[in-house]
Order: sequence, then structure tokens, then C-alpha cells
Amino acid sequence: MLGMARPTQNCAGALSMLQSQKTHLKSICLQYPLYRLLNSHGFCPLKNGMGLIIFFLCAYVPKTEAGHCKWAEVLKDLERIKTSKDIDVSLYTANADEDEECQELVMRCFFLETEVIIQECRIKNCSKTQDVWNIWKNGNATFDKNKLTSTKSAKCKECEEYEEKGFTEFVQNFVKVIQRDCKH
Repeated sequence: MLGMARPTQNCAGALSMLQSQKTHLKSICLQYPLYRLLNSHGFCPLKNGMGLIIFFLCAYVPKTEAGHCKWAEVLKDLERIKTSKDIDVSLYTANADEDEECQELVMRCFFLETEVIIQECRIKNCSKTQDVWNIWKNGNATFDKNKLTSTKSAKCKECEEYEEKGFTEFVQNFVKVIQRDCKH
């Protein structure tokens, strides 16, 4: 049997100590509830060593966000730049409702067009240059991690085949395409 010592400090005291000393784990607050749990009759499997190991492995596995989109940072930056008045440029703009098998190529087109916005911002010294740069950087980093998986279909257009539209409409379509990609 594995015995546990009763913690000498209550959870509130441990938490205030943790807030001042960031090197300690916040899991100290779990000690007393775990002690109570292990001594209850409903959790007999946790009273042996193997049960404890499994319990702690499950409790300390990092949480993954099922709803997290790989484009979350790009969306934040797009929200920041969408109202920019100092970006006045025409850009090849894919439709938000392009065929599903063209989705990756459409995304690449949007990120390629951000290079045009970066050049425009450098010339005009835009207030949102850093946000545009972040969009481009985060997009390319994501594509580098996930090499091109789709092949060019006859349905899919080249970037230059899309209609040129103003900056505001470009950003709106870009956001819609990213949101669509995040839902899958």
C-alpha cells in the first residue's frame, strides 16, 4: 500500500504561495483532494501503485484544444488590419465558396497576395505593416509544416485567374476562407 501524508497547508495558502513563486507547480492544490479521493471507497483501483501511475499520467497529460484552429493567429491579425485606411491596393481575391478540393491552393493564393500588401505598406509606411507581416509569416510557417498535399485540379484556378478586388473585400474573403478551413 502506498501511503500519503496529509498536506499541512490549505489550498488557498498554497495558491498564494504559488503566485509569488512561479517555480512551483500549481498542482499543490490537488494534494488534499487527491488524498481524500484515494481514501474513499469508490476509488479502490487508485489505492495501488499502478492505479496511481495511470491516474497521474491522465491528470498531467497536456490539454489539447479540439476546437483550436491552426489559423487562429492569422485571424486575429486579419481582424486588426481589416479597417486599415492606409492600405489601398487591388489584390487577386479568391471566392470564399471555391470547391473544397481547391481549399489549400486558395489559401496559398491569399498568403501570396499578402506579400503585395507588405510591399504596399513598405512604400506607404502603413500603420499595420507588422500585422500584415505576421499574417504572411504565420501562414508560411503553417504551410512549411504541412507540405502541399493537394494536387492542382482542373477545377482550381491559378491565383492570377481570380478577379482583382479592393483590400476590404480581399480581407473579408480571406477571413471566410480561413473560417471554412477551421471548421474541417
